[in-house]
Parts: sequence; C-alpha cells; structure tokens
Amino acid sequence: MCVLGIGTDLCDCHRIERMIDKYQAAFLQRVFSDEEIRYCGGHKLAAMHFAGRWAAKEAMLKAIGVGWAHGMTWRDLEVVNTGGGQPVARLHGGAELACRARGISQVLVSISHTQELAMATAIALADPRSNSTDSID
Repeated sequence: MCVLGIGTDLCDCHRIERMIDKYQAAFLQRVFSDEEIRYCGGHKLAAMHFAGRWAAKEAMLKAIGVGWAHGMTWRDLEVVNTGGGQPVARLHGGAELACRARGISQVLVSISHTQELAMATAIALADPRSNSTDSID
C-alpha cells in the first residue's frame, strides 16, 4: 500500500457536549450516522465518544485532502467498530467519490480520548498494484 495522505485532529469533548445539549437530535443526525449515534449514545460518557468520531471525521477530511468539496457531508464520513472494537472508516457519497478521484482505496483511522480531549488520526492509502478503488467500504 502507498500512503497518499495523513490527517489528525484534536477535539474538546466539552465543546461537543455543549453542541449536543444545545441542538440535541438535530445536531446528532446532521453529523453522525444512525450506527454512530447508537454506538456513542450507548456509552456512559457519550459526548467523549461523539467527540472521538468528530475528530476522526476531521482527520479523514485532511487525509483525503479535499476538504468539504464534492458535495461531501458529515454523514459521508462514518466510523464504525469491528467486533473487537477497532474503529473502521466507511465512506459514502461525496467522500467515496473524492477517494475514487484521488486513487484512495482505503482510509485507516485511530481514535483516542479522555473525558476532556479526543484525538484521531487517519491515513489514506492506495494500492499501487491496482487502479481500482473497490475496497473502499
């Protein structure tokens, strides 16, 4: 695999908590997928987990290298977990199109958080042996 981009982001968990308190479901549904809302909302410190997802989405944007172009929305960048808990990037809509255009076949993501801060790193990869990007989730 060949690295095409890397991104990192740091997020204040209390900022996300204030956004959730102020805008409630409207904020959550604009930014997070139903699966992300179920996962994060199921934790005692839900805002910390939402902040981790927020940071991951920002990091993925940086790794992909296009910002909010191509009609991309927050929900086009999704983070789900494997059975073992590993975060996995799923790209939809404008995010998937941007990756295909840049030759990105996979985006790796890692999230870490405390009650105060959430941090995420994303790495955009291309398979140099293939012109296809069919492996994007």
